[in-house]
Amino acid sequence: MNDSQFGDVSVSLDENVGLVEIHRPPHNYFDRQLVENLADAFDSLDRDPACRALVLASEGKSFCAGANFNRAASGPEGPLGTSTSQLYKQAIRLFGYGKPVVAAIQGAAIGGGFGLALVADFRVVSPEARFAANFVKLGIHPGFGLTYTLPRLIGVQRASLMFYTGRRIGGEEAVAWGLGDLLAAPDKVREVARELAGEIAECAPLAVQSTRAAIRRGLADAVKNQTDLELSEQLRLMQTEDHKEGVRAVAERRPGRFIGR
Repeated sequence: MNDSQFGDVSVSLDENVGLVEIHRPPHNYFDRQLVENLADAFDSLDRDPACRALVLASEGKSFCAGANFNRAASGPEGPLGTSTSQLYKQAIRLFGYGKPVVAAIQGAAIGGGFGLALVADFRVVSPEARFAANFVKLGIHPGFGLTYTLPRLIGVQRASLMFYTGRRIGGEEAVAWGLGDLLAAPDKVREVARELAGEIAECAPLAVQSTRAAIRRGLADAVKNQTDLELSEQLRLMQTEDHKEGVRAVAERRPGRFIGR
């Protein structure tokens, strides 16, 4: 295939390894359009028999810092409005593709950006990487399927700790917890991710895809069911005073003053 562009997402293929890269530096904030572009990019590589594995990467300081609450209003079409329903429909597509994905996490993967990182089979992280499910600091329920994917990956206890506190986990701790698979220097993260994807691509592709399908059997359906629940709770909590205060607090970089209503 030739190099392709899907909005702010580029796609290339080299020696059976595809590269899907987000171009919204420095923080690569996501919205419905970006997730749809990513799903279309994944689809293009999934249909290409020359692609056997792919790397998901991004340009800039952060891998994906979630929704941009400083710029967008938290109304019906804001980062947590009803448009989230369409965003999640696109996100579910990302979990349904058949080829292994290695994410190169050079910096922050926050909120929905954390959910995006967990679409991948493997994560190569730098010591400067940061993972946070900071939804409770915004006064809302977690999303992007995280309440299913994160406990499945690191266990209920550690996932609960991240969900209930919103704390950030660095790259070294992420590898110790099994959230990251390999640790690499910031300027080597993409190279190491490409090497891992290349190691996968050297193997028999039908056998790899068959094995992956068995391991991930039912994943896309489970994520859909969970995002249905997550969205319902997000829309309910979006109406609360605590959510409005949480958005203000995060934008102003201060602790929230929550009142429980």
